[in-house]
Amino acid sequence: MMLSTRWLKTFRLIPLLTFGSFALAAEQAADTVAPEGANGIEDKTLAHAEKFMVATANPEASKVGYDILKAGGSAIDALVAVQMVLGLVEPQSSGLGGGAFAVYYDAANQKLTTFDGRETAPQEASPELFQDENGKPLAFYDAVVGGRSVGTPGTVKLMGDLHKRYGTLPWQDLLAPATELAQKGFIVSPRLANAIQSSAERLSRYPSTKGYFFNLDNTPVQAGTRLTNTQYYDTLRFISTYGADEFYTGKIAKNIVSSVRGAIDNPGVLSEQDFLSYRIKERPPICLPYKEYDICGMGPPSSGALTVGQILGITEQFDLAALGPNSPEAWQIIGEASRLAFADRGRYMADTDFVPMPQGLLDKSYLAERAKLITKNKALESVEAGEPEWRHPIKQANDIAIELPSTSHISIVDKDGNAVSVTTTIENAFGSNMMSNGFLLNNELTDFSFKSHQDGYPIANRLEPGKRPRSSMSPTIVMKDNKPYLVVGSPGGSRIIGYVAKTLIAHLEWGMDIQQAINLPNMLNRFGTFDLEKGTQAASYESALKKMGYKVSVQDLNSGVQGIVIQPNGLAGGADPRREGLVLGD
Repeated sequence: MMLSTRWLKTFRLIPLLTFGSFALAAEQAADTVAPEGANGIEDKTLAHAEKFMVATANPEASKVGYDILKAGGSAIDALVAVQMVLGLVEPQSSGLGGGAFAVYYDAANQKLTTFDGRETAPQEASPELFQDENGKPLAFYDAVVGGRSVGTPGTVKLMGDLHKRYGTLPWQDLLAPATELAQKGFIVSPRLANAIQSSAERLSRYPSTKGYFFNLDNTPVQAGTRLTNTQYYDTLRFISTYGADEFYTGKIAKNIVSSVRGAIDNPGVLSEQDFLSYRIKERPPICLPYKEYDICGMGPPSSGALTVGQILGITEQFDLAALGPNSPEAWQIIGEASRLAFADRGRYMADTDFVPMPQGLLDKSYLAERAKLITKNKALESVEAGEPEWRHPIKQANDIAIELPSTSHISIVDKDGNAVSVTTTIENAFGSNMMSNGFLLNNELTDFSFKSHQDGYPIANRLEPGKRPRSSMSPTIVMKDNKPYLVVGSPGGSRIIGYVAKTLIAHLEWGMDIQQAINLPNMLNRFGTFDLEKGTQAASYESALKKMGYKVSVQDLNSGVQGIVIQPNGLAGGADPRREGLVLGD
């Protein structure tokens, strides 16, 4: 059966029959999406379904995922279709030119596993790639914009490999909705329009991005504009016909390499050989036992599961449930746990195919000792990395990498109980700001430390040929009684870790439903400054936290959490009101 966007014309009739009161809320959310930075937290309510559910950051993607699941497709089938649509309608966040991590539960085999589709550094790259002739690190955007920052993309290979292993519907059918949408055009959302406006100067540097994101009079495209993408259409037709692997061996790879190496300024070193040698890596999940649950996610090169796990393992030493979500003391404990975890992250966490890592980062006794460093109602003056169990320790310096927030998250559960949590990215908003074949190219290499050594010691997350840069992406599946209980994740750069941890604590400790947990205002502390979400109740904690000794920053904290809880009587889902997210199911 061939699926296409003609399904969307009949879509509005389907959920009204199957979804009850949620259907109307879902349609309203799709029509009145909030731009990035809005705090319309009251706009999203808990969604319910019996058989399957999909939660994504964009209504068009959620609708296509729903169609695939409704047609009998698997969670992986829906994932492929959703990713292809997101790459078109939310290009600033993810796409064919980026990478992703997937945490997957295979219901038939009762197995939880993870797949690493992270980009790799080119073989011609050196640790000095982001340094000037005097060995000084480049300014961030001087490194980002252009070909220098582009790593070998992994998203298409990840989608192809997962489909070969777990897909049920034909590959061509899964790409058809995005292909048709690219040809007929999609409506530019307020969030995309705002992002284009914010990045206008960088996007206008290259003809490919300027020609796509700007009008003939050089003004950025506005919300409500119908935007077509014939090159994206051609690319999807090509990989639909010849398969995902052809992305890496054929004309698309050649075009990308030509664009990267031929950039007018800031050319890169990506080669065709980098594409030919790229592989998806299946890795065991990293899990933290937590009460009656196991919090499972992606291990290195992601720092997500380890750092989220450390935060939860440290906060578990305190009675957060008794303190409750309205207690400044509770948020202080969470913030200090995060600071301690981020100190370990900066010292130890990187691609373990290239650097060793301590074995004891999630050891309960180690986390209990770290928790003893926290003094209630008083900020730690300084935080250093700890000394977990490490059989063959080496001296390493702290990382100085910058990771900015432009990513997307997808949570899906199908009728057979398969579940997938995928966080997908091109790194910075609009990645390298270069396009090829109708999609943006990543700037993932700037997730490496620009310096390779500090004070004579190597930095774990230094750039090396073939290495995968450390990430904060934290796709998570919470297990209970050896079965999936919660599928969750978020975009947000290095703040992803805090967004996911907050959502887990709110749901598992404070008893909030998943939508309430997502709605809860964001309060984060990574490196000493407490970030409080502007326009929410979080801002009212400023005085109390300052009295404890913290610097405080009140700002927009635009998480994009998508979560699905698997209950005995069905599914409950939530989407982040700070973005355009939509949950649909049947």
